[in-house]
Amino acid sequence: MDSTTTTIRSPDREPRRGFTLVEVMVSATLGTMILAAVLSMFLFLGRTSANIVNYAEMEAQARSGLERFAQDTRQSSDITWNSANSITLEIGATTITYTHNSTTEEFSRTTGGNTEILLDGITSFIYSGYKITGASVDLSDLSTVAKRQSASDVTKQVQIYIEAARQSTTATRVTNTVLSARYMLRNKRVTA
Repeated sequence: MDSTTTTIRSPDREPRRGFTLVEVMVSATLGTMILAAVLSMFLFLGRTSANIVNYAEMEAQARSGLERFAQDTRQSSDITWNSANSITLEIGATTITYTHNSTTEEFSRTTGGNTEILLDGITSFIYSGYKITGASVDLSDLSTVAKRQSASDVTKQVQIYIEAARQSTTATRVTNTVLSARYMLRNKRVTA
């Protein structure tokens, strides 16, 4: 006798298709690594762009301030050293005072009672004065009126050294160092 065996599958016994635990763990690990890489790249790009914006603002501010200073200095007929951080230029009947305030870290221009901040965030600032011969003017001691007058009388050129820095909450500190050209007081009469 021939007998046939037939297998009937129960609906509850259908073979299930899916991922094994090992496959799920590997894919979760890979997904986490890719997500971490994308997030760190996003943060890096954000910090870099903040640094670029800070540097561009600083550069534009320094360029504008130095251009204003250069224009006034070239037109000036006289200079008065108020201190190592402050000078007054005379242009016709107008006096213009340029001052570095180390407390507020600002370089400002004052004329007619109006003060304009030209550059902020200054960490280092040095005025240098030069005679008509190119020799340096001694600015180490401007404590008396006579010493300030003596320095003012022989100054024919002025130079500025500025170091400025900016920092935002998401970016590292950005610094900019500017050494200006020597600006000649074209209208000042000085003899060697």
